[in-house]
Amino acid sequence: MIKKIFSTAVNSNNIDYILLLLRVCVGIFMLTHGVGKFDKLFSGAEIQFPDPLGVGASASLALAVFSEVFCSIFLIIGFATRLSALPLIITMFVAVFIIHWGDDFGRKELPLIYLAVYLVLAIMGGGRFSIDNWIYKKL
Repeated sequence: MIKKIFSTAVNSNNIDYILLLLRVCVGIFMLTHGVGKFDKLFSGAEIQFPDPLGVGASASLALAVFSEVFCSIFLIIGFATRLSALPLIITMFVAVFIIHWGDDFGRKELPLIYLAVYLVLAIMGGGRFSIDNWIYKKL
């Protein structure tokens, strides 16, 4: 029993379940951030949103909505997982290193965690329980 606790052996079946759990959880969590921004984008009110890239507040908000809503949905279902993770990586990179650069670590911690998870998903892909896997088998 004690050897199993400290074993470094990797079970490939577990990896697919872990990737599914990671995709669904982080996708739903980020989706909760994106829905508020989605409502703000289409509310008709004047848009007050940071413009860290110099493209305008409306465009910055639209880019955040695209990544936090649509790319999160794609992650949840495992569609174009590696590609869908890229806008989320960029969004979290901007949040940590531009928007919250001067803030204390507590404000950077959550976007850093998201950034780490999205990097893992970009490297590992969606796993066996994803639309990506179904498409790959068809090709």
